[in-house]
Amino acid sequence: MKTLLTFNAGSSTVKIGLFALRTGGPDRIARGVIDFRHDPLTLRVSEGERRIEAALEARTDEDLSGILSETLAVLGRHFDLGDVAAAGHRVVHGGDRFDGPVRLDADTVAAVDALTALAPLHQPQSLRLIRAIAGLLPDLPQTASFDTAFHRTNDALVRRFAIPRALHDRGIKRYGFHGLSYRFIAGELARVAPEAAGGRVVVAHLGSGASLCGMLDGISRDTSMGFSTLDGIPMATRCGALDPGVLLHLLRREGRTPTEVEDLLYHESGLLGVSGISADSRDLLASDAPEAREAIDLFTFRIAGEIVRLAATLGGLDAVVFTAGVGENQPAVRAAVCKRLDWLGLDLDPAANAANMARIGTPASRIAAFVIATDEEQVIAEETISILGDTAG
Repeated sequence: MKTLLTFNAGSSTVKIGLFALRTGGPDRIARGVIDFRHDPLTLRVSEGERRIEAALEARTDEDLSGILSETLAVLGRHFDLGDVAAAGHRVVHGGDRFDGPVRLDADTVAAVDALTALAPLHQPQSLRLIRAIAGLLPDLPQTASFDTAFHRTNDALVRRFAIPRALHDRGIKRYGFHGLSYRFIAGELARVAPEAAGGRVVVAHLGSGASLCGMLDGISRDTSMGFSTLDGIPMATRCGALDPGVLLHLLRREGRTPTEVEDLLYHESGLLGVSGISADSRDLLASDAPEAREAIDLFTFRIAGEIVRLAATLGGLDAVVFTAGVGENQPAVRAAVCKRLDWLGLDLDPAANAANMARIGTPASRIAAFVIATDEEQVIAEETISILGDTAG
């Protein structure tokens, strides 16, 4: 049986998917995650109800070959890795060069590397993984699936900032992210609620990183993130949309360096910055501190406001979908967002919401509301097969 590996690199974690290549398409066998924030590094793998945990001896550095070699060895002890057909990667930024998945070779890897300045937290991690696999398994085909590609359907007006045209022409524009998640949700919504999928839908991808996407008939028309993964709504540690004057103030009046400002905006802001307690919304929801309550209130306030902005792009709103870790598992966050949208006719079913059911709106709700689990690795696997064709089968 041929298998396929997928790698979903975040700024601090790598999610790994192991798929069997079957006639009907890739079938997930197991999922794993390495969290680089923990020392020692630990690989956690799940297969149905089965859980595997293995400490990794290799240390984190520029070359991830040691970590990947150990990871493949652990997987090989529990799963058949004798006939791996390919490795597919999530790459956050495809710029204007990539509008769909590609097979990786020297030229495409160089093009991905050239976009590192546009995604300084995520792109280097993907490149380290790609290069490590090329070193360990030089004959293994590799592909890249781009988060930005799903949003290439946004109109030129939506993608433009009100800055000099020369800067826009040099690539300073709105790209949007979380595209693999949105692509999966578009497909799932068409399967579970085709009557809603063809309409005006806003999907809220709410996790440590968070954004929203306005879709018309399953196609992206606008999104909350723009040039970088900082834009849009507040996140776990990222600020979301911010007056550029604040940056000028920090740089000129407070004398902070660009590196210090970058660290502030990416790692010290968002829920963590507002609360001063935690970046994890679960901790904040469990806390009685007023700062925790304010952080959640700001989070849900901005989400609701962004849903309305995206509805303006779509010309109305027929459905809202919540997904990703927070969106799928935290009824209190969904309830707070929906309460701010009840004037639009969104009537939440409290019992369905508390149970994380797929449909959380009442039958009388003018706007449908859904909770759908996302699966970025499934999209990577499917796009890998679409690129490699029979060579992966």
